[in-house]
Amino acid sequence: MSKLAIPWIPATFTLSPMIGGFIGGIFVRKNIKGWYETLNRPSWRPPNYVFAPIWTTLYLGMGYASYLVYHNGGGFSGTAKIPLLLYASQLVLNWAWSPLFFEFHQLKWSLIEICVLWVNVAGCITGFYRINKIAGYIMIPYLGWLSLATSLTYSIYKNNPDISDKTIKDNK
Repeated sequence: MSKLAIPWIPATFTLSPMIGGFIGGIFVRKNIKGWYETLNRPSWRPPNYVFAPIWTTLYLGMGYASYLVYHNGGGFSGTAKIPLLLYASQLVLNWAWSPLFFEFHQLKWSLIEICVLWVNVAGCITGFYRINKIAGYIMIPYLGWLSLATSLTYSIYKNNPDISDKTIKDNK
């Protein structure tokens, strides 16, 4: 590997989570002013404008944390293999939530999915911490925000029973 390629490794890790976040944002923007605004939402929900900057910051942190684990854990063939697989799977789950909730209006499945995501992220934090304590700490705000998002998803699911029981086909 050339010396010029080395700085691109941390940048690639740090920026790659943003790709799925950007794609998920398309589903959010498409449905936020219409469908989402018609839902019975809790009064304690954060304002819509805070979600994009918070997710951007969290994605950058997650990416950097994954780089630290990759670097300190010997890459994909070292002790970082399992934590990085957990990281990759939580990214897929994270990216899947927006279309599931905003595009397909699957409140029940969105709730189930985000609960699985929460457990996955908790496992990822544990794995990261064992390799690089700072990487583990960097992921904690993500779990905190995810806890809020899970609570919000649960509240919306419970307060919108007519939508919660519909199928994907019914929403098209």
